[in-house]
Amino acid sequence: MSEIDEIRAKLRDQKHEHLLRYWPELNNEEKKHLLEQLKSIDIEKINDLFRRAESSYKETQRTYLDDQMKPLDPSHFESEETSTEETLNKYRTFGLEEIAAGRVAVLLLAGGQGTRLGVSYPKGMYNVGLPSGKTLFQLQAERIRRLQTLAKGKTGKSGKIPWYIMTSGPTDEATEKFLQQNNYFGLDKTDVVLFKQGLLPCFDFEGRAFLDGKANIARAPDGNGGIYRALAQNKILDDMQQRGVKYVHVHSVDNILVKVADPVFVGYCKSKEADCAAKVVQKTNPDEAVGVVCFVDGQVRVVEYSEITPSTASLTDKNDRLVFNAGNICNHLFTVDFLKEVADKYEDKLKLHVAKKKIPYLDDEGNLVKPAQVSGVKIEKFVFDVFPFSKKFVAWEVPRNSEFSAMKNADKDKKDCPSTAKSDLLALHKRYIEKAGGVVRCDEVEISPLLSYEGENLEQVRGKVFEKPIILAPDEELTCS
Repeated sequence: MSEIDEIRAKLRDQKHEHLLRYWPELNNEEKKHLLEQLKSIDIEKINDLFRRAESSYKETQRTYLDDQMKPLDPSHFESEETSTEETLNKYRTFGLEEIAAGRVAVLLLAGGQGTRLGVSYPKGMYNVGLPSGKTLFQLQAERIRRLQTLAKGKTGKSGKIPWYIMTSGPTDEATEKFLQQNNYFGLDKTDVVLFKQGLLPCFDFEGRAFLDGKANIARAPDGNGGIYRALAQNKILDDMQQRGVKYVHVHSVDNILVKVADPVFVGYCKSKEADCAAKVVQKTNPDEAVGVVCFVDGQVRVVEYSEITPSTASLTDKNDRLVFNAGNICNHLFTVDFLKEVADKYEDKLKLHVAKKKIPYLDDEGNLVKPAQVSGVKIEKFVFDVFPFSKKFVAWEVPRNSEFSAMKNADKDKKDCPSTAKSDLLALHKRYIEKAGGVVRCDEVEISPLLSYEGENLEQVRGKVFEKPIILAPDEELTCS
């Protein structure tokens, strides 16, 4: 039996033989393309995939989790703002030692395009309008470089922080080209590793996989939870182990304030012997559309705002804090051992999430339909759905104004947009300068990440007054610019 005959038989068993409807009309190149797509799909589980997603969707539509929820207890939770300087310095030292030993990596979730921002290129390439003109990619790369310098200064050892970047089909080529053109922003190219997340078929509401071309299955990226399968399939976990990496900081690309490989966070997790962790921020109000990290039936989960009633979301404790207050910001730390365990044992047990979308498809006559209404479903996995598999989970609460400013919308929305991201970063830099003894009387004083990671190394600003826009940077950076 030929390869295509074997695939056809599997498709027939799963009632998806329609995916080969136009096979006789295809040329050799088109047949090769479609065959590669079919081989990338687990055909024998394609119906199970849809059924699991449909079941999960129905469950979230009919069930509130209020009665099953409990907030995180002190054994799983600490806060930066309530920790002593002694504790923070202890955690920071632990983290810098791990970095200097080459045991910390960063994994950037960069599969999203800037569609909602109004651009057609990857979000990481977006310039928010800082005086320096730096993009998100550049800011994050330079924070990695500064951390390597800090770790060497603390320990005398020169450890590298590998930068793994998970792209998607639409963002991979543009991201790689952009980094190459910019010489990886000063990082060693051997320490920058790109890999693509997987794709899942798109379905109509009856569970039939769509074609959006005679030789093309309609597929979509499998969500940020696709990292676990992608890490294994692309042998990234093997690469991490060969480099001696123990901890992996995973975060989304669109948070302009993210502290990549934050040594305090790393040190906190090390001291607690955690295998899985989340940074969280206090919710601004009960109605904020953000998931909360809490216990559900004794397991740590992220409960979406749609899964909790307004009355439970509004509950407060004796200190007038929201009871369910740990807002999830897609900022996590995992051990490599935990990631390998998830990839080996739990990846196919991850919860599936459904998004109803306007998905283009071929009709029965072979015409491409671009629907004006929702036509089918895309299936995604979320990175936080591995929390229940953790043997030791912890959360670390950080101030929102120094660690979280998402950039998801265009400026016209006036919220979580480039303007707010720029404003939040410059406001943070102003606070750094003022804490170091300087005075800022203008709106655009920017600090290069190569000069300061979190407000250190700013002794030169003491007693100075900044009345005009300026970029504070190391002399070598100013020389090169």
